[in-house]
Amino acid sequence: MMPHTCARDMMVSNLTTLSPTMDVMEALDVLLKHRISGAPVVDENKRFLGIFSEKSCIRFVVDAAYEQMPVTDLMSFVDSRPPTIRPETDLLTIAQTFLDAACRRLPVLDDEGRLLGQISRRDVMREVRDHLKKQIPVATGAGLYLSAVVEGIDRPFRASGR
Repeated sequence: MMPHTCARDMMVSNLTTLSPTMDVMEALDVLLKHRISGAPVVDENKRFLGIFSEKSCIRFVVDAAYEQMPVTDLMSFVDSRPPTIRPETDLLTIAQTFLDAACRRLPVLDDEGRLLGQISRRDVMREVRDHLKKQIPVATGAGLYLSAVVEGIDRPFRASGR
């Protein structure tokens, strides 16, 4: 059973963010310094403008290879329409969004489009793992056999397989 968790409960809110006035090299330095694969771009009012990611950097490299005077303006390489979620979005919807959108992170936005936090695929994995660890094991015959095999007590079969 899936935990009744929503984005608000599991989002990370102390994020490294980028400013739209940065150039690509500054943004790239931030990603490398913080060892992150992407960061949200927000204006001075914390309004979400998009995501600058490793993919954005690769797009910059390709553009630079073809242009004599490559554009280095950050916003030219920001994904300005990534999937986003609301604070009340439930865990299953978050997981489905990750599958459908093939993205690494989901920004959590309020009604005014301000960035509240972010959820990564790893955050979802951690939440599900923590939930499953709290579950009380069901005492079924199969569960008992499995625990007996793992613990080596009263094995229902021989280790040699005969």
